[in-house]
Amino acid sequence: LHDALPISPHVVPADAGRAGPLVHAGAISMRALMLLGPTASGKTALALELARHLPVEIISVDSALVYRDMDIGTAKPTAEERNSSPHHLIDIRDPVQSYSAAEFATDAWRLIDEIEARGRLPLLVGGTMLYARTLLHPMDDLPGARPDIRARLDAEAAEHGLPYLHQRLATLDPITAQRLHATDAQRIQRALEIIEITGQP
Repeated sequence: LHDALPISPHVVPADAGRAGPLVHAGAISMRALMLLGPTASGKTALALELARHLPVEIISVDSALVYRDMDIGTAKPTAEERNSSPHHLIDIRDPVQSYSAAEFATDAWRLIDEIEARGRLPLLVGGTMLYARTLLHPMDDLPGARPDIRARLDAEAAEHGLPYLHQRLATLDPITAQRLHATDAQRIQRALEIIEITGQP
């Protein structure tokens, strides 16, 4: 990951012959594995299968899973699954608290170092591509949360519905909008927030 963990990404289909998550493995001095894919694409099952064969600890790369009580529609690993292998960055914030990609990158790097110090292999698993990009290509001035913008977006979503915000995002950033489901409130609003603060996707 970045200069400290050269990737030269080698991308291998998780399951040949069908759509699924991708495994990104560092070709040089592999300190970590990264498993990325959309919700319900089989990432958790593959991660747990890897955990049966490798001494891994799983770091969640998912902006929804950081929040406690957000269990519906997020494909959060079950308690049994989380007990079968160490998991990190799940249920670490209350829903009213913000958690930025910059904070994720700081926490993920700390965990990578700690896991490596234990003689184990970090396995980063999730579908929040902003988090993944921040690890692979750190952003110098990623904006923090703006409560005033969040409140206005919340009000617009309550008045017009999330598809309205999703359509606005599709106009401003069609690539991100295509990746996000029209009911993914948190990620849609964060994407719009970043665009409003920075003037660009």
